Amino acid sequence: MKRFVFLLVISLLLSVQMQAQEHFRVMFYNTENFFDCTHDTLKNDYEFLPESMHHWTRGRLFQKALHISQVIAAVGELDPPALVGMCEVENDSSIYYLLHRSPLAQLDYQYVMTHSADERGIDVALLYQRGVFRLLQKDSIRPVFPNGIHRSTRDILHVSGMILTGDTLDLFLCHPPSRMGGQKQSEPARLFVASLLRKYVDSLMIQRKNPKILIMGDFNDYPDNKSVCDVLGAKEPDDAVVPNQLYNLMADKQRNKGFGSYKYHGEWGILDQIIVSGTLLQKDSRMLTSKEKTRIADFPFLLEKDEKYFGMKPFRTYYGMKYQNGYSDHLPVFADFLLLF
Repeated sequence: MKRFVFLLVISLLLSVQMQAQEHFRVMFYNTENFFDCTHDTLKNDYEFLPESMHHWTRGRLFQKALHISQVIAAVGELDPPALVGMCEVENDSSIYYLLHRSPLAQLDYQYVMTHSADERGIDVALLYQRGVFRLLQKDSIRPVFPNGIHRSTRDILHVSGMILTGDTLDLFLCHPPSRMGGQKQSEPARLFVASLLRKYVDSLMIQRKNPKILIMGDFNDYPDNKSVCDVLGAKEPDDAVVPNQLYNLMADKQRNKGFGSYKYHGEWGILDQIIVSGTLLQKDSRMLTSKEKTRIADFPFLLEKDEKYFGMKPFRTYYGMKYQNGYSDHLPVFADFLLLF
């Protein structure tokens, strides 16, 4: 009898050990013009200098870094997010202020970022907790447009890292060209970037035995637009998950017309999206998520009253040329993953 009880206890302990769980939160945030206040002679960054009409001073830069750190802390709740994707970050100096001159200095974030050909000098960057994500490789994918489509844009950041399960996670961060000049007129450039991203995703799906792919970004298109839905092929998750299919965890949220990650002329929409390969939705995966585990961070301090169109809108840093000491014109998005090992 004693031997039976002993074996039962050992079996239960092994079962608990085998079912060890770890939560892994990722987020993406368009920081809205996170510039340093020094002129880069190769970039058109004149808007954000001390002598510019925005009067972008060191003090305002510090305040911007403080605000971004507050947003990351709020999304993380009790634990900092494992991965933080950001866009509209000017350069390494901006990241330095964030990681060394803000409360994030208390956390163990490392970073990688692109150094793109974008005319304004803005880039995409990834902060990562090296205790839960071990960087293996970093690539910067540069879109080279055919004549007449577009001049330059942000590179796509591709990062490979090992997570606690021992699996490799491939992450892509992107910020395709904006809709400036009109949605239809600017669409070919976003279609081109989406096709380039899809090419690299397809290559990984051939190389990896069990590809775990995570894509985050401000796509400057909505989940049902051609660049995301047709070219990239990111669909809304359903019951019939296919491992090598891409699924948009934000797609169902687009149906809520009263809210989104960005508000334009009184209309909310989902420009900021989190997309995963089907392998991350399968119930037997050691890294698992679902569309229910994805959220837009609509914290009250990130919103203000919309006096023109009613309701609420993102509390941005500037309203025109008026400095508001706000956060961003976008809201962050985040997703929770469960790691089983």
